[in-house]
Amino acid sequence: MIEFLHALPLLVKAALLGVVEGLTEFLPISSTGHLILAGSLLGFSDDKAKLFDVAIQTGAMLAVVWFYRERIGATLAGLGHEPRARRFAINILIAFLPAAVLGVTFGRVIKTHLFKPVPVALAFIVGGIIIIWVEKTRARRAVRIDSIDDIAPLDALKLGLAQAVALVPGTSRSGATIMGGMLFGLSRRAATEFSFFLAIPTLVGAGVYDTWKYRALVSTADLPLFAVGLVTAFLSALVCVRWLIRFVATHDFMAFAWYRIVFGALVLLTAHFGWVNWAA
Repeated sequence: MIEFLHALPLLVKAALLGVVEGLTEFLPISSTGHLILAGSLLGFSDDKAKLFDVAIQTGAMLAVVWFYRERIGATLAGLGHEPRARRFAINILIAFLPAAVLGVTFGRVIKTHLFKPVPVALAFIVGGIIIIWVEKTRARRAVRIDSIDDIAPLDALKLGLAQAVALVPGTSRSGATIMGGMLFGLSRRAATEFSFFLAIPTLVGAGVYDTWKYRALVSTADLPLFAVGLVTAFLSALVCVRWLIRFVATHDFMAFAWYRIVFGALVLLTAHFGWVNWAA
């Protein structure tokens, strides 16, 4: 099976990874973790694969831009004269800064030691347990923020610090932001929507940084590969965002927590018994 996956044409791998990114970027299950595992299975995890990840993350980010295009357009148009627009933009900037600073400072160490299947699997399990705890104790916390327009700068900073935890691969950027938001008094929908908007500068910043870092690997011959990944990530992410907004209105995140725990345990089990050579 592993040999078959390794032998797949490169464009097919690009499409598969694009779908993986699009479906997992905004769910609390870690897109980075899934890409590391999928890339390992597909034999696509070299430096060029890291640059490819930039392309598919861009596709996922563009899905959010398209879905919220009216709100984003109104915010940009109102920056000069509308307090609500300025407050929203400032909150996004505040929330973006912790991950940006910590990512630049510790990014190399994290990628060297933690961007591997087994640490990712452990993070999956720990993250799942945390989601269960947040959901189980939710009734004890009053919801004080039901709309992203009611978020104060201090709340934005707290959400940014929560997102920064997701620098550990397998944690989930959206999951850390949403769970942090719920702990800090945001409704499930407000926390989820803020995580969508926060993804825009976060993914753009990470993309610019990684593109510059791996610029020597950029080649016009790879444009079809990147284009396929970007488009499939955009389409699958758009479907996922639409679905998740409806889902959080009537459901909790317990199903994602158990998925994380079971999936992480499965990776550890296959690694321990040598059923899958993840190191390859």
